[in-house]
Amino acid sequence: SAIYENQFYYLFGFLFLVFIILVISCSQISIVMVYFQLCGEDYQWWWRSFAVSGGSAVYVAAYSIFYFATKLEIDEFVPTLLYFSYTTIMVITFWLLTGTIGFYAAYAFIRKIYAAVKID
Repeated sequence: SAIYENQFYYLFGFLFLVFIILVISCSQISIVMVYFQLCGEDYQWWWRSFAVSGGSAVYVAAYSIFYFATKLEIDEFVPTLLYFSYTTIMVITFWLLTGTIGFYAAYAFIRKIYAAVKID
């Protein structure tokens, strides 16, 4: 229950559910791309797994520019600079978060498939 007016807040549960869906999506797309890369006999998968799942940050950046152009009515230089500075920090953080999720998922996948290979 909430401290304020004895109300229940379901927002945090919903955000947690969306975060779980984000983790699953980043993991799956990174694993699929690494698998395709390994099928093509390209074994330099580290940065590709990081960049592919971190690519969702491009959507966040594009949407923040769209939001600035259509919804916000900021005409001055300093508020615009602040908006894009904080947006850049947020996009880089989101890219690092999703890229790390994708890298660790691909790493676990690689360890699992190469552990199953028996060399006699």
